[in-house]
Amino acid sequence: MLFGYTMAVITGFLFTAVRNWTQRETPRGALLVAYVALWLAGRVLVMTPYAVAAAFVNVAFPFAVAAGIAVALLQSGNRRNYFFIALLCAIGVVALCVHLALLGVIEWPARVGLRVMLDLVLFIVSVIAGRVIPMFTNNGVPGAGARRIAWLEKVSLASLLVLLALDLAQFGTIAALVAAFAAVAHGARLALWNPWRTLRNPLVWILHAAYAWIVIHLALRALAYLGVVPETLAAHALTIGVIGGMTIGMMTRTARGHSGQPLVAGRAELASYVLVMAAAVVRVFVAWLAPSWYMESVVTSAALWSAGFAVYAARYAPMLVTPAVR
Repeated sequence: MLFGYTMAVITGFLFTAVRNWTQRETPRGALLVAYVALWLAGRVLVMTPYAVAAAFVNVAFPFAVAAGIAVALLQSGNRRNYFFIALLCAIGVVALCVHLALLGVIEWPARVGLRVMLDLVLFIVSVIAGRVIPMFTNNGVPGAGARRIAWLEKVSLASLLVLLALDLAQFGTIAALVAAFAAVAHGARLALWNPWRTLRNPLVWILHAAYAWIVIHLALRALAYLGVVPETLAAHALTIGVIGGMTIGMMTRTARGHSGQPLVAGRAELASYVLVMAAAVVRVFVAWLAPSWYMESVVTSAALWSAGFAVYAARYAPMLVTPAVR
């Protein structure tokens, strides 16, 4: 979910966005095919006995992506986005530590590595969301009035970096306070985007709904550090709610835009959004409030998630393999 699916989405976004930001080429053609092959090799090798080969490939991929965007960013002098290179390298280091821990080479809990990876992904999503959601809201909903406050942007993002550092140091009690503060900060950030004004535009409200799961995730993180709820609930709020919702929302919007289709959500898009959001609700809240139904909630959530992306695949595959409408 993290080093596979999420890394693929981050890579696709950055290769496209960096090209737009810099007006320079990012990997395409045969080189892009090589990136896809490297990513696929990582997915296959983790299911084989070749653990060392799987580690090598999975660690190499984020560093390769960092190199793929570094050329364009450095050539254009786009300093504002240099930090994405550092974040991708950090993901590579975390992947290395997780694999070495699983191989027994180092004594470091693999779960800590996964928690840090979650923090890195959370930070990346929060940065990107802060750039695109207010813009998409104002463009897609006339009079929405979504706005940003500079100091709140800095505080909300900084709180996630502090949380990441505390997770590395394994300071649970202090991390609980930081997570609670971050939940309030990100809730305030979301409120400034006026999500209640987007309900008639599914292409926009899905992004707001996904971002709301960041607030839920951080609140659950605070409770988990204090031992009130299982840590897995917070993790699933991020992976299913935030990552699932944000990616299905961005994938439908960008696919329609790049293929020349109107930026309007139909029944297929609405169904995919509702199914993915329902998967998050079932996985987090049913498992929490009705623990005797735990296995049923896991299976139901998985079925809802799979159905949501199956609807997307069926609707968008023809659109993505045919020439764009001009």
